[in-house]
Amino acid sequence: MTSGLPQPTRRALLRALGAMAATGLVGPAMQARAATGRVVLPFQNGERDLIAFPQKRPLIVLTTRPPQLETPFSVFREGLLTPNDAFFVRYHWSGIPTSVDPAAFRLRVGGKVNAPLELSLDELKRIAEPLEIVAVNQCSGNGRGHFAPRVNGGQLSNGAMGNARWTGVPLKRVLEKAGIQAGAVQVTFGGLDRPPLGTGPSFIKALPVEHALDGEVMLAWSMNGEDLPLLNGYPLRLVVPGHYGTYWVKHLSDINVIDKPFDGFWMSRAYRIPDNACACVEPGTAPAATVPINRFNVRSFVTSLLEGETVPAGVHTTVRGIAFDGGFGIAKVAFSADGGRTWIDAHLDRDRGKYAFRGWTAPFKPATRGSYALQARAFNRAGESQPMTAIWNPAGYMRNVVETVTVSAV
Repeated sequence: MTSGLPQPTRRALLRALGAMAATGLVGPAMQARAATGRVVLPFQNGERDLIAFPQKRPLIVLTTRPPQLETPFSVFREGLLTPNDAFFVRYHWSGIPTSVDPAAFRLRVGGKVNAPLELSLDELKRIAEPLEIVAVNQCSGNGRGHFAPRVNGGQLSNGAMGNARWTGVPLKRVLEKAGIQAGAVQVTFGGLDRPPLGTGPSFIKALPVEHALDGEVMLAWSMNGEDLPLLNGYPLRLVVPGHYGTYWVKHLSDINVIDKPFDGFWMSRAYRIPDNACACVEPGTAPAATVPINRFNVRSFVTSLLEGETVPAGVHTTVRGIAFDGGFGIAKVAFSADGGRTWIDAHLDRDRGKYAFRGWTAPFKPATRGSYALQARAFNRAGESQPMTAIWNPAGYMRNVVETVTVSAV
């Protein structure tokens, strides 16, 4: 996957290894395969190292402390389920757990409940029959590096997303066991990751009680049939299908039911979008009002061909891709091989669930040699689609413009 890429500088290698050692995420075997090359993402200052963290193949490194790792986009042509070792990683604080004893782990449920709980993993697994759901987890800032004008925040390309089969128990069953009291308004969620100096705001997220009880929000211990990787939340994480990854709290350890809206930093100040239909404002301006980010908008990508690749002229090629949204389900994907001048309907693959990647295929036969601009545009069952011109907001959230992959027919 990294063949032919230049090796990172010695300084970059030492910096990355030093950061991993500081967080306990590096050992002798790890050091031998830590740095494997570099990539250049398609925007200014897009040079990145590829580093293999524990339980991970080489991923694109945004930061090492905390680990922020992006999936190379070529992974998405391997299949519709994103492999665990290639799944993106996003933390806010560097005080992350480097090991968790599953026998000693406890999930605490408290607040406005009739019977506070302290559950071991085994006790949690016995609360209800295991639930499986295939769902996309996507960072709110996926694609932020492509914003124009540029915005502050992690400069990601389009690899901060992944689709997995999650196994766990419905949050609803745990809350029912605890017994929610009258007057409850929201449920908050916290994990084992902490601010490094203890002075920053703990990463706590909140959901309305009605959402928490919808039967789809899950406490998951398994990902694609295996234990969660440590960097993806082992031993337990919150899965909030159709919602951005900021709500998918990793290393979940504390659930609290409260009787008023939660006003913590990560809800009241961070992860907020303009309060309008497009979650957008004119570039360079500030929104008049904001709301917490919530459901995905509609997205689609060409995955079988990457920017700059070649195809044979005059020969039929099957183009493959993915589409997803916040849970209405994908109704249609249109495909263009001429930069959006003409469109055809793509064929949709089997539906693996309304929260999952929906695969699609389209025929492509370049008549002559030359350059071709491939595009996909998805439509969901609520009639929502993707804009042809990118939206903009100050935080760089929710990019879902129709993307272009330029290939050459030879």
